[in-house]
Amino acid sequence: MGPIPSRWKGICQHGERFNSTNCNRKLIGARWFLKGIHQETGKFMNITDNLEFLSPRDGIGHGTHTASTAAGYFVEKANYRGLATGLARGGAPLARLAIYKACWAIISGACSDADILKAFDKAIHDGVDILSLSVGNDIPLFSYVDQRDSIAIASFHAIAKGITVVCSAGNDGPFSQTIANTAPWLITVAATTIDRAFPTAIILGNNQTFLGQSIDTGKHKLGFTGLTYSERVALDPKDDSAKDCQPGSLNATLVAGKIILCFSKSDKQDMISASGAVLEAGGIGLIFAQFPTSQLESCDLIPCIKVNYDVGTQILTYIRKARSPTAKLKFPKTVTGKWASPHVAYFSSRGPSSMSPAVLKPDVAAPGVNILAAYSPVDAGTSNGFAFLSGTSMACPHVSGLAALIKSAHPTWSPAAIRSALVTSASQTGTDGMDIIEEGPTRKAADPFDIGGGHVNPNKALKPGLIYNISMEDYIQFLCSMGYSNPSIGRLTKTTTNCTRDSHFQLNLNLPSITIPNLKKKVTVMRTLTNVGHINSVYKAKVQAPYGIKMAVEPHILSFNLTTQFLPFKVTFFSTQTVHGDYKFGSLTWTDGEHFVRSPIAIRAIKFDMYADV
Repeated sequence: MGPIPSRWKGICQHGERFNSTNCNRKLIGARWFLKGIHQETGKFMNITDNLEFLSPRDGIGHGTHTASTAAGYFVEKANYRGLATGLARGGAPLARLAIYKACWAIISGACSDADILKAFDKAIHDGVDILSLSVGNDIPLFSYVDQRDSIAIASFHAIAKGITVVCSAGNDGPFSQTIANTAPWLITVAATTIDRAFPTAIILGNNQTFLGQSIDTGKHKLGFTGLTYSERVALDPKDDSAKDCQPGSLNATLVAGKIILCFSKSDKQDMISASGAVLEAGGIGLIFAQFPTSQLESCDLIPCIKVNYDVGTQILTYIRKARSPTAKLKFPKTVTGKWASPHVAYFSSRGPSSMSPAVLKPDVAAPGVNILAAYSPVDAGTSNGFAFLSGTSMACPHVSGLAALIKSAHPTWSPAAIRSALVTSASQTGTDGMDIIEEGPTRKAADPFDIGGGHVNPNKALKPGLIYNISMEDYIQFLCSMGYSNPSIGRLTKTTTNCTRDSHFQLNLNLPSITIPNLKKKVTVMRTLTNVGHINSVYKAKVQAPYGIKMAVEPHILSFNLTTQFLPFKVTFFSTQTVHGDYKFGSLTWTDGEHFVRSPIAIRAIKFDMYADV
């Protein structure tokens, strides 16, 4: 890395097992913030018998993982216990990193609003270009002017300074309206799978072989051993808790030395918990049948293999027929490019936004399942410093890295322009040529509430052709249209606010998407496009109207030249629905034959006011 830029004002703050010598030309800043959480809890943290450090140092691996995903340098032969071996790199490997530690593992991952606000203030002061936040609130959400939504408030000030802020969407999926970090100035990221899998063979005593997935490479009994179904070895035969291997439900005398097949009946029981129950009862392996999901975790102490209900049922059929059922569990293999991807992760929180339904969230989707990245070794003797993690926390830094690349290529672009480039260039198609699907109860085609504009496409985002820009005044008028008072908005913006009270401004905020939560008959939406491509360009509108909706774009041709770089247009939506409906989806794409500037559309046609008595 070259010399640190002279404009950088950050420091490397010392603390427990961390000082300025831990920084370098890659890691150029590190601060930690504890006063807020101390004030909230009323006591100092006791780090005895804890993995946490009272310093910028990461004790649990989450921050290391996300930082390396965003901007880690090239590392050859990176792997997790021999799996996924290859060249690792972050989204922007030549970018520099500054770390602002405002959340603590000691109190269940606690973050205080005061510490988050202070961390933002210091990051803005230090001169960062991109802020990546793999953290967020749960529903019910606070309003954007409420002091308890520190991310919305602090990020507003970062955006005002030209700093792009990228946030995770949350892990409360696949349920509707669970998405977090919904402020319109944020880039909110959903999580998807990748095309890497870890198929693991299960060989039964009758020589049948079935495939599951696993990342456990440790203690395997190499030969055939006893196999049984958890219900057969229940401590209490009248108790259903043994079916999914809940803690304390298994008979140790009958389980000892065997591989146990468990069926998860819901998402309330996971493979890690089930493995603990099997291990406690003396079992030596676990086959865990559950609904299809790609997320994998290591059970560490015994080998665990995840299978779907189909495979689980066939194994159970063998167990019921065989006099003395046996099985052998093989080691997992790494396979890349053979599985269709991306799929929307089961856990990824879904839209629409419960706080501002007229703002489409998430904005985009990015890889967030079984992501290999740097990790703070719990035990330096057994860890090589890499681990698999899953979550929208992992998806967020992928986009943060892309935002850094776009900012490097286009230094004058606003955060809104960077978000627009990502949204309008994203893909809705998987590697199998089909629509991206979502891992949920129905495995349906993904819609904008699952993936926003789509799965990010780095190369296309660098040259989007056109962008939708937004000024800070536009965001203020959006807050006005939400019904917030002048004083409350002023406390957020630290300026004097005069609201125009345009109730339609929520729909007319110049987002790269269009969402109309309550369309009764007819609504016209305004947008403005800025040309960032060829000086002389002509774009034509291509419309994919949501079912039951008619769309009219005016004008349907936009001609840009040296003197005409900004052009407005309007879209009028007409409902042809005769009944009260749910959201339907479509798109508006502007194209010059080279660029395809696509805006996702979500519209709900209604016959009565959602907030009034029927």
